[in-house]
Amino acid sequence: MKKDLHPALNLIEVTCACGNKFETHSTLDELRLEICNDCHPFFTGKQKFIDTAGRVERFKRRYGLPAGQ
Repeated sequence: MKKDLHPALNLIEVTCACGNKFETHSTLDELRLEICNDCHPFFTGKQKFIDTAGRVERFKRRYGLPAGQ
C-alpha cells in the first residue's frame, strides 16, 4: 500500500446546539451539530418545533398562504 494515502484520524469532541458533548473519531478538527440523540424527537419522544431563520414564514409568503394556516 502507498504510504500517507489516508488522512489522519483524530479523537475529537462533538458539540451539539443543545449543549450535549461527546467524543468520536473523525478526520475533522471539530464538529458542531444542530440536533443530536439527546435532543432529536425520535429519541426523546417529545415533538419540538424547529424553525431556523423563518423558513416556514418565507414558504407561506412565497406561495401566498395565510399566516394562520
